[in-house]
Amino acid sequence: MAILKRLAETGRPALTFTFDGQTCTALAGDTVLTAVLTQAERLRTSEFGGGPRAGFCMMGACQDCWVQLETGERVRACSTYIEPGMRLQSAALAPASTPGTLAAASAPGTLTAAAWPEDDAS
Repeated sequence: MAILKRLAETGRPALTFTFDGQTCTALAGDTVLTAVLTQAERLRTSEFGGGPRAGFCMMGACQDCWVQLETGERVRACSTYIEPGMRLQSAALAPASTPGTLAAASAPGTLTAAAWPEDDAS
């Protein structure tokens, strides 16, 4: 069940995006956080144990709303606008396949380190 229910601004153009492989609908001008939480009950799973997360401060200060695109790029959901065709996922990709991204936890309560793109600069 969705956490957020849209009550206003329903006249904006609709667009589609994908969240965990499911096609979803948002409105132009929505943040990724709003787009996802009007469709789902969580934004992502915690890398520190797998619990559901849905953002916290809603203003970019707490770092709790980072989500990953299928390309491996991470975006802050509370301050990134949804784009048509955006492909989001709630679980981080494994670092072996996408260097520079958050690592998927190998066991609850553990975090595997991943290299960041700036580490490659020589």
